[in-house]
Amino acid sequence: MSQAIVVMGVSGSGKSTIGTLLAAAVPGAVFIDADDLHPAANKTMMAAGIPLTDQDREPWLHTCAVTVAAERAAGRPVVLACSALRRRYRDLLTAGAGPLHFVHLRAGTELLTDRLTARQGHFMPAGLLNSQLETLEELEPDETGIVVDVHAAPAEVVQRLLARWDRRQPSASLPPGA
Repeated sequence: MSQAIVVMGVSGSGKSTIGTLLAAAVPGAVFIDADDLHPAANKTMMAAGIPLTDQDREPWLHTCAVTVAAERAAGRPVVLACSALRRRYRDLLTAGAGPLHFVHLRAGTELLTDRLTARQGHFMPAGLLNSQLETLEELEPDETGIVVDVHAAPAEVVQRLLARWDRRQPSASLPPGA
C-alpha cells in the first residue's frame, strides 16, 4: 500500500498550497484537496458563517478516507489537504484510509486572519477562524506526524518539512512510494 500524508490545520494555514508543493516533491504522488469533497450543504453553511458540527463533518471525512484509500490501493502516494482538526476526525480518516502521516501547519492568529481576509473566491469566511481554533486538537504523542510553522514562504516551508522528515526517518525519503 502506498503512503499517505494529511496536511492539516485551520483555514488559512496553507494546506492546499503546501499540500500541492509537497505532492509535487513526492514521485508519483496525487494531491487531493478535501475542500473539493465537501457536499454543497456544508459549503453553503460555511459560506453563511455557520460552523460545521461533527454530524456535518462525518460523511465528508468518510468520503475523504475512501478517496485516499482508492488512490493508495492503486499504488499511488497521496497528499490530502484536510483540516482534520480533532483527534476523532484523524481517527476516522485513519480507520478508512489506513496508516496516515500528519503534517500540522501552525501559524499565529494574526497571520491566519490576514490570509483569510485577503483570500478571494473561497467559501470559508474569516469569521469562522475562531471556531476552528477552538475546535483544533493538537497531534497527540501516539499519532504519526509533525508540526510545521508556516510563517515563511510556502517553498521554504516545504523544504523545512522535507528536511525534518528526513531527519526523523533517516532510512527513507518523504514518504516512501510503496
